Amino acid sequence: MYRSTFFLLASSVSTAGLGFLFWVVVARFYTPEQVGLATSLISAISLLAYLSMFGLNSTLVRFPAPEPARNAQITQAIALVAAVCGIAALIYLAGLPLYGPKLLFVRSDPVQAAAFVLFCVCAAVNALTDSVFVSARLPQLNVLVDGIVQGLTKLALPAALVALGPGGIVSSTGGGYLVAVLASMLLMHRRIGFRFDFRTRGTRLREQLGFSLASHTSSLLNLLPLMVVPLIVLERLGTAAAGYYYVAFQIASLLHAVSGAVGDALFAEVSSDESRFGELLRRSARIIAAVQVPAVLAVAAASPLLLQIFGPSYAERGRGLLVALAVGALAVALNTWAGFGLKAARRMGHLIFGNVLFAAATIGLTALWAPRGLVWVGLAWGTGSLLAGLYGTAALLASRPRVGQQDVPVAPYPAAPVQPRPFVPPQPHPAAPPHPRPAAPPPSRSGVQQYPHPTVRPEGPHR
Repeated sequence: MYRSTFFLLASSVSTAGLGFLFWVVVARFYTPEQVGLATSLISAISLLAYLSMFGLNSTLVRFPAPEPARNAQITQAIALVAAVCGIAALIYLAGLPLYGPKLLFVRSDPVQAAAFVLFCVCAAVNALTDSVFVSARLPQLNVLVDGIVQGLTKLALPAALVALGPGGIVSSTGGGYLVAVLASMLLMHRRIGFRFDFRTRGTRLREQLGFSLASHTSSLLNLLPLMVVPLIVLERLGTAAAGYYYVAFQIASLLHAVSGAVGDALFAEVSSDESRFGELLRRSARIIAAVQVPAVLAVAAASPLLLQIFGPSYAERGRGLLVALAVGALAVALNTWAGFGLKAARRMGHLIFGNVLFAAATIGLTALWAPRGLVWVGLAWGTGSLLAGLYGTAALLASRPRVGQQDVPVAPYPAAPVQPRPFVPPQPHPAAPPHPRPAAPPPSRSGVQQYPHPTVRPEGPHR
């Protein structure tokens, strides 16, 4: 548990840390208006990637196929996710006049449109391969792929692509996804022996279809505010405010990474040994509390200094928002912990309803409070997460006696009464009659005994 948490947290922190440097570079080379447009597209890429996974990332961890069919299970998952994500990206571009008229510059250029679709596919496949490493108990590879390879690739591109405007920011992020996918495929081949296998027998994907779809629905609802809230900020407060919002949210995502890493470790360990569910649930809560509270206080206190790195305008306009998002990270941690607990316990109905509550409250309050300023957008995030977290915790505690066989052992059927057997005294064994010794055959003329068949030998030791 601690080892998985450490590497998953290291992956999240390194990814977010290099992402922080990425946005520092972006803020120096691009205007806030360009950042605002690009961040809306990057949020769409993230949402479309998770939308296209159909919960297969959770299925690969919770229900891995037996060893002979493991490669086929991973291959089918990658192929399905890539195809669906490409179609979803095309649908998103086709509908831009309805919900993103300021982003039509992407669709007007065939090269940028094709690159957008490719980046969506790479983002989805990269997220899926992360689950493969978690399931294989190799979370340290996520540190290498996501934290180092992807982060350094993104960091090297913005200055070279500045002539593309907002497209340069999007291409830098997408280039990181592309290189990360190539690195993941190479590591999967070398470390777990992965090879593409398109056979269908034994993959268990159809057997776990209900779990996959429920997990997919909950993930979609959980990620829906990531796409909708930036669009609301863009339309209600303008492109510059959208840039300030996104930079502050990226810093706050460092805090969200703590509960996310612990939740992933909890889910993987419970999938390996369900009998330890209660113990792992309590241990994960202690880890989150021990790390999250000091981190929230540090980010809230240092918010002016952190934003000053991006420029004076970011420190002036985004300070209150960052403080609100930092405090709200405690509510996000509660919601994340309860969500992973419900998914590990397979309480998918409660998980879906909790995410419906989270998405509806966050988006609704953002639309209602956004005209008051960016601080109120941060408060909307915290309020929506708190409502969903309280519901998820209550549902998890209410179903706790049914989770984990070590808490309440339940026999599958009532035991039948045992009838006593009548006592029967032991009877002496009758004496066996003496075994008659066969008569020896008559001697031959040479004085040697003859036997009826050459393969038959007399009993006893041979001389």
